Amino acid sequence: MARKQSTTGPTMHDVAREAGVSQATVSLVLNDVSGSRFSDATKDRVKKAVETLGYRTNAHAKVLREGVAGMIGFIGDAVATSPFAGKIIEGAQERAWESGLLLITINTGGDKELERASLETMLSYKVAGVVYASMYHQRVDVPAVLREVPTVVLNSEDKAGYFPSVAPDEVAGGFEATAHLLDAGHRRVAMINIETLESQLPGAVGRFDGYKRALESVGLTLDPSLVRFGTGGESDGFKYALELMQLPKPPTAIFCANDRTAWGAYQAMAEIGKRIPQDVSIIGFDNQETLAPHLRPGLTTLDLPFEQMGRRAVDLILDGIKPQGQLELMTCSLIERNSVEIIKESQ
Repeated sequence: MARKQSTTGPTMHDVAREAGVSQATVSLVLNDVSGSRFSDATKDRVKKAVETLGYRTNAHAKVLREGVAGMIGFIGDAVATSPFAGKIIEGAQERAWESGLLLITINTGGDKELERASLETMLSYKVAGVVYASMYHQRVDVPAVLREVPTVVLNSEDKAGYFPSVAPDEVAGGFEATAHLLDAGHRRVAMINIETLESQLPGAVGRFDGYKRALESVGLTLDPSLVRFGTGGESDGFKYALELMQLPKPPTAIFCANDRTAWGAYQAMAEIGKRIPQDVSIIGFDNQETLAPHLRPGLTTLDLPFEQMGRRAVDLILDGIKPQGQLELMTCSLIERNSVEIIKESQ
C-alpha cells in the first residue's frame, strides 16, 4: 500500500518518514546548520529520500522563519545581453550557488521604470542582497530604495559614495598595456582613447592615466600629437590610426583603449599596407572573446575580470559588508597573442 503524501506535494514530514529519521534531523541536514553532527549514512538517507519523493524546500516558509529568502537579486542595464560582460552573471551565479542561494537576474535595458518595478519585486521577495550592475564602468545613480537591503554596485561606482563598489582597475590596466609595448622596445607609443577626459568616464580617464604613468616610468614625456580621443567604435579606430600613421614620424606601437578601436586600427593598417606587428604593434583592452582572438594576428589585450568581479560582489553581500562607499578595484590581466613585435632598437 502506497504511503500517503500531501496533495500539495511531499512535505518534510514525508521525507523524515521515508528516511527513518526525525523531521528535525531532516531540517538540520537540508539547511546544513552549523554545529549539527550527523553520520554520512544519515545524510545520505535524507538526500536519497529527497530525491525519491521529489521534495522541494518551502521558500515562503523560509522567508517567514528567517526574514530573508535564499536568493540574491542581480539587476543590470544590459549586462545579460552584452557579448562579453555576461561573465559577470556567471561569476555571481556560481558564487551564490556555492552558498546554496539562487541568483535572480533582471536585465532592464536602461528602462528606469522597469528597473523600479523589478527592484520593488525583488525587495518584496526579501532577497538577501542585491548586486546593481552596469555593462561598462561608469559612475551611476543608485536607487535610494536599495538602502533597505545589502547592496553592492558592480562594474561601476556609486556616484553618491554610499554603497560599496567593485570595478576594474583601469589605471593599472592602462599602465600594464603601455608598459608591455615599452618593454618590447617601443618608444613612440600612441594611444587612441574611448572617450574624452572631460567625459569623466572611468575607463577613459583611468586608462589614459595609466598610459601617461607608464611613459613617465621610463623617462618619456607624453607627446600630445600621439594621442587621439575617439568614442570606442571601430570607425574611430580606423580614422585615428590612419591619422597617426600619416605623422612625419609615426608611432611604432598603438595602445587602443578597447578592442573595437583596435579592430578599426587593424583595418587601417590593411588599407595602407602596413603589417601587424612587423610595421606597427597594436594592443587592445577588454579581451572581447568574440573579437580579440579572431583578428589576424590575434590581438594582445587586457582582460576585464568580469567573472571575478561577479564572484566578489556576492562575496561582499555574504560577508555583510557595511555601506561606506568602499571602492574595490580588481586587476586586469594581460592576454598575450601576436600583435606586439619586440624591436631591437628604440625608435
